[in-house]
Amino acid sequence: MPNSSTIAVKEKSIVGSYFELLKPRLSFLVAFSSGFGYILAAQGDLNWSVLMLLSLGGFLVSGASVTINQVIEIEYDAMMERTKNRPLPTGRISKNEAILFSFLVAVLGLGLLYLVTNPLTALLSLVSLILYSFLYTPLKRVGPIAVFVGAIPGALPPLLGWVAATGYIGYEALIIFGIQFIWQFPHFWAIAWVADQDYKKAGFKLLPNKGQKDLNTAINIMVYTLFLLPLGLLPAYFGITGINSGIIATICGVGFLAQTFSLMRNNTDKAALKIMFGSFLYLPIVQIAFLLDKI
Repeated sequence: MPNSSTIAVKEKSIVGSYFELLKPRLSFLVAFSSGFGYILAAQGDLNWSVLMLLSLGGFLVSGASVTINQVIEIEYDAMMERTKNRPLPTGRISKNEAILFSFLVAVLGLGLLYLVTNPLTALLSLVSLILYSFLYTPLKRVGPIAVFVGAIPGALPPLLGWVAATGYIGYEALIIFGIQFIWQFPHFWAIAWVADQDYKKAGFKLLPNKGQKDLNTAINIMVYTLFLLPLGLLPAYFGITGINSGIIATICGVGFLAQTFSLMRNNTDKAALKIMFGSFLYLPIVQIAFLLDKI
């Protein structure tokens, strides 16, 4: 008969598995970006309660989206080294349990956003969930169009934060949406380059240029990274932030861009890995610079 400590470990394992389904690191980034958009748009004193609940709602909707993604891709996740130990492929959580969990988390997240912010924020969050879970997910096996589709829900969090604070989609919201939208192309493609062999096992086709790890793909990565330079200056140009953050965004953009030249020269996984880590640094540094400049 199992003792109390064995039962406690098992319960902890189950709770941990459900939490793992939410992909907490990714969902935390969504929550952070939502909060970033809200603070950037807020006039006067911040409503800290709304900010925290907005971030929580964003985390939950993101968690529901990625859970649905894992439900749809169980058999593909089981084929790849990077995903074969997830809760669904290993059987720690059943498919039906994950479906119910994703539904409950989605309802909680969307309901929270509706009650705390406004209907438009909740509606856009629902659109984001649908695009990510039911359009981007199946398109991953079709071709690189999936990256374009996936970049839309991926870029919506800062716009959602802005809408939560203002109740409308202004040009300011579109600018911060645009920066995060373009950022995702070098980010996704660098990941797809590094994980290419694993992705091919599941039939995922995310790289441009017919899925080839070659100079043309590297040029695509460079071009989209180049677009971040003028985009990073738009918040300062339109008076959303000051010039200091524009300078920081430019410096980060130049550093990010420089990494793509190495990939164009040698087409190696090591160079793509540097771009991937560079993308992880670029976005939070630039967003924090915008916030500090606004405050």
